[in-house]
Amino acid sequence: MAGSPRTPPSIELPAALPPRVSGLLEQLQQLTQQILLTPLTLTIVELERDLMRHADVARNSQLQMDLLGQARHVMPMGEAFARHYLSLSGRALTSLHEADARLPADAVAAPATELSLVQDIEIDRDIVLADLARREAPRHASALHVLSQRMAVLAARPAYDIEQVPLSPHWLCRRLPQASSLLDLSAEASLVLYKAFGRMVFERQAELLERANSLLASQGVLPGLVYQPFLPRPAGRRRSAGPADADAPSPHGNSAASGNSASTSPAGTGGADRPLTQWQGQAPASGWRQSLHAATADAAAASAAAAALQPGQALNAAVSEEDLADLQQMLSAARQTYGNQLPLSSASLPLQAGNGLPAAGPEADMSATQASAAPGPALSSPVVNNLLARLQGLTAAKPASPGRSIEDIRNALLAQARAEHGPAAQLSPRDNDTMDLLGLLYRQIQAHMRSDASAGELLTQLQLPVVRAAISDPGFFVRDEHPARELLNAVAESGALWLGNEDVDPVLVAKLGQTVHKVVNDYDGDEQVFANATEEIQAHYRSAVHKAELAERRFIEAARGKERLESARRVADKTIQAACDSEPAPPRFVQNLMRQAWNDVLMLTLLRQGEQSGEWEQQVAATRQIVALTTQAAGNPADEDFGQSLEKALGQVGYHGEEAGAIARRLSTPGGEDAITSRTELTARLQARSRLGDQGGRQDEAVERPAPPPARNTTEESCYQQLRELPFGTWFDFHTNQQGDTRRLRMSWFSQLTDNALFVNARGQKVAEHTMDSLARLMASGQLRIVNESQGRLIDRAWQATLRTLRSLAGRGGNKESA
Repeated sequence: MAGSPRTPPSIELPAALPPRVSGLLEQLQQLTQQILLTPLTLTIVELERDLMRHADVARNSQLQMDLLGQARHVMPMGEAFARHYLSLSGRALTSLHEADARLPADAVAAPATELSLVQDIEIDRDIVLADLARREAPRHASALHVLSQRMAVLAARPAYDIEQVPLSPHWLCRRLPQASSLLDLSAEASLVLYKAFGRMVFERQAELLERANSLLASQGVLPGLVYQPFLPRPAGRRRSAGPADADAPSPHGNSAASGNSASTSPAGTGGADRPLTQWQGQAPASGWRQSLHAATADAAAASAAAAALQPGQALNAAVSEEDLADLQQMLSAARQTYGNQLPLSSASLPLQAGNGLPAAGPEADMSATQASAAPGPALSSPVVNNLLARLQGLTAAKPASPGRSIEDIRNALLAQARAEHGPAAQLSPRDNDTMDLLGLLYRQIQAHMRSDASAGELLTQLQLPVVRAAISDPGFFVRDEHPARELLNAVAESGALWLGNEDVDPVLVAKLGQTVHKVVNDYDGDEQVFANATEEIQAHYRSAVHKAELAERRFIEAARGKERLESARRVADKTIQAACDSEPAPPRFVQNLMRQAWNDVLMLTLLRQGEQSGEWEQQVAATRQIVALTTQAAGNPADEDFGQSLEKALGQVGYHGEEAGAIARRLSTPGGEDAITSRTELTARLQARSRLGDQGGRQDEAVERPAPPPARNTTEESCYQQLRELPFGTWFDFHTNQQGDTRRLRMSWFSQLTDNALFVNARGQKVAEHTMDSLARLMASGQLRIVNESQGRLIDRAWQATLRTLRSLAGRGGNKESA
């Protein structure tokens, strides 16, 4: 397998390109080589290390030897691989003027002569490359759109799609399979190479796009071009109080439908208005800091603040006192409205020791009245944390009561504190704020979950560790990501309202139970415990997503096969109709045979050979010859050679010899007569057999095809156009009953030809097919809603609902039910 590195051939620019374009493409080629040569070489170094690591944990000695052998084989080939890859990239760059200039990996496959199942390893490779490009492309959206226009100028064509832009992540990934052939890797090692490529090469993706744009702009190719995305005005707002009021949840935890558009997202959430296309567990996190700013500022100020942030700034910025002050002000305003206490907060009520929490003894209850009358100094956070740690240790050995709330934990905590530190012991204002916010957040999470879900019990078990994490970290509610919140989201989404019973993953539920039990037993102030637990769950999600994508891919291929079949059927119907419309027209019975049996022959030829093939031209000529023969007067001699060719063609689509012979005789005999088989007998045989592509015989085309739907109104037409522009993989919430319960399904694919859309569930299993017309009508009536990225994660929706609740408590004192 080892060999000396091969030097790739030099690239010669096509003579057909204008000199100026050739010069620019050559400069882009040199720029690409300058930027990517080192990362590509380091990719092989990283591949060698990864193969060595995989060999250390190989499941058997043979696999270990194979991996070690491949690691030694690729070791000296770093520069050769890099130059081979750059050679392929340069050839692709200099072929922009050719409309069909694609690498073999991108070319359309030749027509297959037999059906075969797709190998899983090939799908694995496609999925890995698609994931690499899909994750990287959104990070460079502006640069890609600008480069798309400039490269289109060089190629003298319309602007490229994002997936086809030269030098884009998708474009770079498409060069990789052919370039890796130089290394002669096994299938498993190829997957390792692809991942190493993503880590090393995509680090320079931003630089490559920026310098390519700068080079072309400096050479006069659309200088000064900037990309300014169009941000449509969100629809469906209920009032103009601010963005935080939009998308209020229904009593069952679902966002209210907003007519013909997606629900409004909080200002400043970046790409929150983009449709959600990620699988469960992969949805992007929204900025909690920005959601807070949107809830405490007017819409214009929130939008301006969000626009001023650089990518990643909100996530990485340190927690500021201003952020915490915003929350404190909202809580203070809410308490003033409700007499210094929130509806969910009962600090002045008699203390209780229930719901699985230990009691501190009668002394605490005896001193409750005195404590509320003359509160003492506040307990420090370390003292509170120690008390909570003891409560966590006492409750870790037994399951928490299903009805336990954050308020029960507060009461048990104060009972213990007053027993040890005196009857006047109180929590600090900040710790009280934390408990109130956690109570509101937990209530919103539970509103978004099924009542029968086992995740509710797991969330209850996590209450004490989460309370400790929130009290220990002032930025728990402000940091855009927090390990404890990530774990809460992973647990809560396993019992989400939008999941059907068949969507629930029993293996995930068992994994969650083990992980939560480990957190409850191990957490002692180190948030890494939450991070490790979340990573374990995410590892399961990645495996589940891989399986879901495999299942989805097969359903999509089946749907595309149906589309190709329908396309072929329409072309065949049109061809036969054109032949039958000639003068004189063939006999009625011959026309029926052509629309049934001969139609199958035409369809098979189209599917196998294509409309531009010589075989198709021969079958079209045969169709005309059938008409010419059968329109002759009866009694003239039949064309036996032509009849034999027809019989052979009919046999290829599944007709038995006797049936094929009877049909061929009528199609090749003047007048369409046959002295051997009667019309009644032949008709009965045709009705008893299945047609090509059908589960059963088609008796009457007019009966099978439904009547066209009524015309769409303005709202429905707007929804229809919006649906047709959505990317594949968009998630939808379907309302399942009058109470507002929803089912979340993924539109994996839809046909531009038939308008049929394929929907799968969270496990990649086919659930339903809908027409785009019916979806538009459901959407216009409020029974269907596009899921945006801001609504993808349950924990983020619960936080936004919590902020809306605080605004409601602070601004409308009489509306106590809004909490």
